[in-house]
Amino acid sequence: MTASYDVAVVGAGIVGLATALAAARRGLSVVVIDRDAQANGASIRNFGFVTVTGQPRGQIWNRARRSRDVWAEVAAEADIAVLQQGLWLPVRRPEALAVLDAFMMTEMGEGCRLLSRDEALARAPELTGPQTVGALWSPHELRVDSRTAIPRLAAWLGARFGVVFLRQTAVHSIEPPRIQTARGVVEAGSVVVCPGDDFASLYPEHLIDAGLMRSKLQMMRLASPGFALPSPVMSDLGLVRYEGYADLPQAAALKARLEDEQGTALANGVHLIAVQDADGALVVGDSHHDAATPDPFASEAVERLILDEWRAATGREAPPVQDRWIGTYARGQEGSLIAAPDPRVRLALITAGNGASTAFAFAEEVIADLFEETTP
Repeated sequence: MTASYDVAVVGAGIVGLATALAAARRGLSVVVIDRDAQANGASIRNFGFVTVTGQPRGQIWNRARRSRDVWAEVAAEADIAVLQQGLWLPVRRPEALAVLDAFMMTEMGEGCRLLSRDEALARAPELTGPQTVGALWSPHELRVDSRTAIPRLAAWLGARFGVVFLRQTAVHSIEPPRIQTARGVVEAGSVVVCPGDDFASLYPEHLIDAGLMRSKLQMMRLASPGFALPSPVMSDLGLVRYEGYADLPQAAALKARLEDEQGTALANGVHLIAVQDADGALVVGDSHHDAATPDPFASEAVERLILDEWRAATGREAPPVQDRWIGTYARGQEGSLIAAPDPRVRLALITAGNGASTAFAFAEEVIADLFEETTP
């Protein structure tokens, strides 16, 4: 007898798992179908840094705040450790300080503090370099270890809501209620396809004109620096990449100076995020190179640019590199995409590299859109 569910989710990355949660919380039966044996893509090749501060103003910032709250709820129930909280953003240029001043005047600065150099030195002496002129402290963020958080989230969905997972199962076609897979037919009243950066397998006709690319990033795990970070760390370069800062008029002067002083870093999409694992090791990145099919090779020159930014931001040499990896994710101008190839199907992608930060709220929107349009 063919198994039947209210909702089938294709893809078990963070967007797929968030979609399963949003559906299950409505009391719907859910099956998640994924071609891999375990999470292997962008959802585990990232910082696990749930970032609110710096997200684009408006809808995405609101999604990040909601998603942070859901992460906190889920972590408490699913035995997912919250390893760090907040954001520490030291800056070393007066133009960067002007951006932070302007940011603090917006609604996005609520709860944050802009610290002078002396205040930064008193609060985090290990991360206040000789060039530091001030620092932004945000209490809003949290950080998990994606490598363990994603499988624990999946296990909790199964135990708490009875979500069924069909692993190592490719989906060939979808004609609701029939989903043809490599292991036979699955039936579901509605389907949400969360393809990540696979634009070719399912509904390519809805993605080909969406202006999507695949963005390749480089990341590293470093040995413990011998002290605890006060929180995840960012720097000047992030102020011209994260749109919550970069869209402010004051960012133009900073970008001009950075293009003059660190043009190679900007050209390689380099900015600094450093987070800390329970054993003290650091996860540090990253860079961004867009292509239809990114090459699989890591660049030593790009790695040096990332480590140079750590050194400049903190005044400290980088600890030895223990691991290196490459990730890829979908990238598009709009930041997300919800398409309806069929009244009972939604195609759902986050295309801004902020899936960990916004997926839970985005998934709630996807499920609401699907059932508001299909329920009599």
